[in-house]
Amino acid sequence: MTHPPGPESCPGRASRLLESVTMTRFLSRLGAALLLAALGAAAARQSPRHDLTVFAASSLTDAFTALAHAFEAANPGAHVSLDFAASSTLATQILQGAPADVFASADRAQMARITDAGLQQGSPAPFAGNRLVVVVPAGSSIKDVKDLARPGVLLVLAAQQVPAGHYADAMLAAAAAQPGYGPAFVQAVHANVVSREPNVRQTAAKVALGAADAAVVYATDARGLPDVRSIPIPAALQPAIAYPLVALRSGADPSGAAAFRAFVLSPAGRATLAAYGFAPPP
Repeated sequence: MTHPPGPESCPGRASRLLESVTMTRFLSRLGAALLLAALGAAAARQSPRHDLTVFAASSLTDAFTALAHAFEAANPGAHVSLDFAASSTLATQILQGAPADVFASADRAQMARITDAGLQQGSPAPFAGNRLVVVVPAGSSIKDVKDLARPGVLLVLAAQQVPAGHYADAMLAAAAAQPGYGPAFVQAVHANVVSREPNVRQTAAKVALGAADAAVVYATDARGLPDVRSIPIPAALQPAIAYPLVALRSGADPSGAAAFRAFVLSPAGRATLAAYGFAPPP
């Protein structure tokens, strides 16, 4: 009796069977992968996102970078884009239509430009304070604020429209009315000003780079500068330095902006600001 040939005697049939099984498994895995990708995309569309643009004063660079990282860690899927510059520059950009979710200013005057134009979402909230110091090279013979009036001292200030420059001018105006300083002191200091820089970071850098003998900057900007020394400015000459922040109408994510604002104002946010040398708002 003749028996039909088995699979072992039909290599073509075995090969086709193996190809069929392999293709079936491949299609099954491909279908599963496509299904998972579709489910992931749907979940991403449904999950809340906080793609925020934050405009912040240059003196906030280190502190707000840390705050942004902490906010992203506490809000999975969030991404904070930070834009640092002089508050006056940032306010002008906002007034000209630059989109941003949050504005953190180094003074109330620049914030008022935004609120006067009605570009805010809610009310500005003060979140930090600061103080002025004089920074000099580590080996400098300048020991006191009064030494800024010595002939030949190369003094650098921030530009007058920049908050740090405005505060420095307020400090000198206070000195003009104080015993031991007076108008002659202020006149001599003004004669020593060799440049006014576009933001406080560049003002401090002039001394760190050896391009100036002294600068008036925020205490927070003097921290960590190499080979410099800070000279305190008397309390009687200190202006009240307040940093306000506000959510903006031009932002794409109002709820995210509100969440970031709340985070900065939270105990954790204030602790981070304190770690970078900022004081509570005055």
